[in-house]
Amino acid sequence: MSIDVRAVADLGPDDRAAFFERDAGIEAVTDDVGEIVDRVREEGDVAVREYSEEFDGVSVGNLEITDDCERALEEIDDELREAIETAIANVRAFHEAQLPEDWRREFDDGRELGRRFRPIDRVGVYVPGGSAAYPSSAIMGIVPAVVAGVGHVAVVTPPADELNPATLAAIDLAGADAVYSVGGAQAIAGLAYGTETITRVQKIVGPGNKWVTAAKAVVRGDVEIDFLAGPSEIVVVADETADPDLVAADVIAQAEHDPNAPVVAITDDEATAEAIAEAVENQAGAREREDVIRAALENDASAVLHARSMSEAILFTEAYAPEHLTIVADDDESILDRIDSAGSVFLGPNTPVAAGDYASGTNHVLPTNGGARVTGGLAVETFLRSTTVQRLSGDGLDAIGETITTLAEAEGLEAHAESVRRRLVDD
Repeated sequence: MSIDVRAVADLGPDDRAAFFERDAGIEAVTDDVGEIVDRVREEGDVAVREYSEEFDGVSVGNLEITDDCERALEEIDDELREAIETAIANVRAFHEAQLPEDWRREFDDGRELGRRFRPIDRVGVYVPGGSAAYPSSAIMGIVPAVVAGVGHVAVVTPPADELNPATLAAIDLAGADAVYSVGGAQAIAGLAYGTETITRVQKIVGPGNKWVTAAKAVVRGDVEIDFLAGPSEIVVVADETADPDLVAADVIAQAEHDPNAPVVAITDDEATAEAIAEAVENQAGAREREDVIRAALENDASAVLHARSMSEAILFTEAYAPEHLTIVADDDESILDRIDSAGSVFLGPNTPVAAGDYASGTNHVLPTNGGARVTGGLAVETFLRSTTVQRLSGDGLDAIGETITTLAEAEGLEAHAESVRRRLVDD
């Protein structure tokens, strides 16, 4: 059997470390990535082209392919175009609901306080690709930036002798302003520092392999990033009412992403655990990416787990903080109420993770490696900055003046206190 059934109670320290201390696996390539980033920063397009030939095996002529994306619309059939447009519409609607409103509030003591939101000026979106097709990643990165009102959305996607028209068409339909045929660490460096062709941006978002992730780590500080993501991951929490075949299908769907993808199903029913493991084995052999799936199933962070109670399953899941959390149980809402750390949650038997990957409307760019303990996935807020606004009347300053001066003097900042005293109303 390709995936073990294990008892949560029997997991030792090393087992728990494998589940709870996942990482993006970037340390091994960080030094090499640093050299790539430095060279692109210094040599611009020349370095980008040389690395494209070295790593992608493609001699890139024009780095900018914005017009190619528009022409790609003529290469895809009507069914694919309709699917892309439907996914974009659903993702746009979900993200439009996230737009915050500016606000001001007047308090009785003479303080007027508020907050306003403005989009970032220039954003870069990494879309995996080359000869492969990832239109969904284009949609997830570009649409929320456009909804937020970002002034310039630049996209980078790996070169290929024949770029996939589905990805290019999705980039165009989603609303990108400029598109560049460059991938890997060199693409991240180009966005972070600019080249003769690539526009420098203020923030970079989007999923990629460990070279892309390592490059985002290297440039962070010179440019903002979303987060450092590793291989895709899932935890399925199931009770005895769950259909083992459907649970197995969701586990396998995530396993096909990457041989290092951690996949976990956990249930408080031993018979269900055994049935899920058997279903995983039966289904894995029928999938086109069986080799990738089996490698993922056999890694140390993948298992079907039997918990002594649903409470134990919930505690495990909260500690795991999965990128994708599926709950297939009779009382799924009450289970959800007890789990705070998850990138995206899928409730009930009719909600596969693939729905969120493509077209339900939620974003599939999500934190991995326990990142859900402290952050959420890509959203409109990712592309906004907020500014606080305040106005004090004379009475308003007078009401808090002593509080300010007392704290300023406690910190040894006498000039701060004096800047207030000069404005206070004399008794």
